[in-house]
Amino acid sequence: MHHDQKRILVVEDEENARVALAKILVNEGFDVAMAGNGREALDHLRSCDAELIITDLNMPEMNGLAFLRELNLRHPSSNVIMITAYGEVESYLEAMTLGAFEYINKPVRYDDLKKVINKIFKTA
Repeated sequence: MHHDQKRILVVEDEENARVALAKILVNEGFDVAMAGNGREALDHLRSCDAELIITDLNMPEMNGLAFLRELNLRHPSSNVIMITAYGEVESYLEAMTLGAFEYINKPVRYDDLKKVINKIFKTA
């Protein structure tokens, strides 16, 4: 693994969506780790760092906003992109207040995601 290879953690409870997203990111040259929910993601982050976390909003056990709250306590400098199938204004505002960098609606258009990732890594 090269030093410049950025690690992205994909947090998504639907396996097909998680794997599809991970494949796309690996093809773009990223080092990708996966978690099925916020709790798994936090466990993963205990031992491994991630430059970017892409998380679904609606997940069982620990949803995206609860995960974001925990993340702020433990890893306050994390870059986060929130993905959701439901464009509720409240969750958008809460996610942004909790420090999410960007909010993308499902189905994820890869071009949109790529733009946001490039923006994050330019500023990171």
